[in-house]
Amino acid sequence: MDEFRFIERSGSNAEKYTLRERLFGTEAVQPMWVADMDIATPECVIHAVQERLLHPILGYEIMSERAFEAQIEWMREQHAFTMQRQWLSYSPSVVASIGCAIRALSEEGDEVIVMDPVYPPFYSMVRDNNRHLILHPLKQDNEGIYRFDINALASQITSKTKLLLLCSPHNPIGRVWSRDELNALGTLCLEHNIRIISDEIHSDIVFKPHHLPIAALSKELLENTIMLLGPGKTFNMAGFSISTVCIPSETLREAYDKERHRVHFGDGAVLSHVAFEAAYTAGKSWHTKLVEHLSANIKIIETWCEEHPRIKFRPPEATYLAWLDCKSLGLGDRELREFFVRKAGLGLSPGLSFGKEGSGFMRLNFAVPTSVLCHALDRLDKALND
Repeated sequence: MDEFRFIERSGSNAEKYTLRERLFGTEAVQPMWVADMDIATPECVIHAVQERLLHPILGYEIMSERAFEAQIEWMREQHAFTMQRQWLSYSPSVVASIGCAIRALSEEGDEVIVMDPVYPPFYSMVRDNNRHLILHPLKQDNEGIYRFDINALASQITSKTKLLLLCSPHNPIGRVWSRDELNALGTLCLEHNIRIISDEIHSDIVFKPHHLPIAALSKELLENTIMLLGPGKTFNMAGFSISTVCIPSETLREAYDKERHRVHFGDGAVLSHVAFEAAYTAGKSWHTKLVEHLSANIKIIETWCEEHPRIKFRPPEATYLAWLDCKSLGLGDRELREFFVRKAGLGLSPGLSFGKEGSGFMRLNFAVPTSVLCHALDRLDKALND
């Protein structure tokens, strides 16, 4: 079976397709925005769910110890990070975990550091929980690499600053933070007693260098970090609504669990448990092929942008998201979005939706069959020529 063949999704309830009219004003766009893949979920996951459905009762079930152990082993093999079972708990999503952690570890009116640009729920979870945003702008250096300014960040901290939301690897810019960068950031947080909530949902889709969990750097950072993990991005399983939260610190874990029980996350759904275990147990070979496929797609985008210098592209170190610099087109953000929708027939994520520093950019999801990516680039080529 061709694991990366074209699969028609427009007749399903896929968010990426169903919301085209609402988001873009037309269904006549190729949607390449929301971060799920137009690639089949691994057969090992599908088969495990099919096997479970042979049992005629789908009642309340708890997540099995085998499922947690499968993720522990995956993290040990893939990231050389050893987790203990008692550190882990179920969550329906990373965003739900962020909100829960914010409420558990801070008070209304406290400040939370967020780096701009970033995944939009980082902003909304802070605001919706009545905390104040400290926005730290990520800036590109002379090589086009995004970096934070540790001295400038230190100057933004006040006595009310309680949390830092870290996106690692980073969505949308595709950075894999280096050991030195993470050490500097972690040291700053420890000095100011700032807890780190680290969203590492993209940590398995890495091209170079290797992903390093910030909690792995020292015992102090292990005790100061809440890690958010899951198979949703890795195995295209977002529809199963399952992730985990890893909290090594007993003190932080007790605070988080109190809030988790208050909002009653529960233990998830039976088919999600089965899919989770199957992915981490039997999905390694599929994952290897996926990364190879995505790497090939990156090369295609890179070559295309070299031939179309008005759109700049720095290959991501991680994620399946291309952060396209379109500032040379000379369009305002609204005009830029309309150009992609009306002229190119493409539904991308506007850079401005990721924060002020995203102005002039568009985010393209390249986790698609190669033929789909090439068709999209052909559309963009024609729009630019027109």
